[in-house]
Amino acid sequence: MSQTDKATAFAALHVPGTPVVIYNIWDAGSAKAVAGAGAAAIATGSWSVAEAQGFPDGEQIPLDVLLPIAQRIADCVDVPVSIDFEGGYAVEPEALAHNIAALIGTGAIGLNFEDQVVGGEGLHPIDTQVARIKAVRAAADAAKVPLFINARTDLFLKSKPDAHADHVAEATDRAAAYADAGASGFFIPGLTDHAMIERICTATDLPVNVMMRGALGSVSEVAALGVARASYGPGPFATAMTQAAEGYTAAAAS
Repeated sequence: MSQTDKATAFAALHVPGTPVVIYNIWDAGSAKAVAGAGAAAIATGSWSVAEAQGFPDGEQIPLDVLLPIAQRIADCVDVPVSIDFEGGYAVEPEALAHNIAALIGTGAIGLNFEDQVVGGEGLHPIDTQVARIKAVRAAADAAKVPLFINARTDLFLKSKPDAHADHVAEATDRAAAYADAGASGFFIPGLTDHAMIERICTATDLPVNVMMRGALGSVSEVAALGVARASYGPGPFATAMTQAAEGYTAAAAS
């Protein structure tokens, strides 16, 4: 498939009530393993990619290190590849558009794009993030690739669970604004309350993505809430590293 065909196919996988399962990977090897197991699409997790290269999360892995990794992943599998691009490695729309063009050049057909101020405090105001999403969409349009922009809000990751109910209304406001700006999906990592997730799914026309952790125990559970994408974030990498350490410990003790 062409890059455009992959982008179109990836978007079609996002069906509320029948979520696409994203078992996040971190390099070409893990991508091949998950694709070989039958995954319809591949997506990275920023923490996992950074840690696999010895960097902390938060855009600490240099862009000139990240982009070749993205290209190698895209080159190694036949299914669509989305990259967790954090805040796009830029704040201002012009610089952001340049980085998005470079990402598209790797063969990626989608990205996670978050609204937290990377390396700073809090979230970008809605108007600021809307301008940033518009810049991402414009760069994709210029490249003639229907890039899947998975607009992530960090409202829930940045707050304690007992305060999550206070942020649902703002989350739905952000979803509406991001959709108007050209977002393709809405990612709400950190939110695990079933009723709140269902409320957001009902309130937005964007396909909603959750991170499977805590009270989100199965894909069938989140499917019943109207979720369209179930991703696993850093979990797969953490599991793999634990297995590696335990394997060494067992070998050394034998």
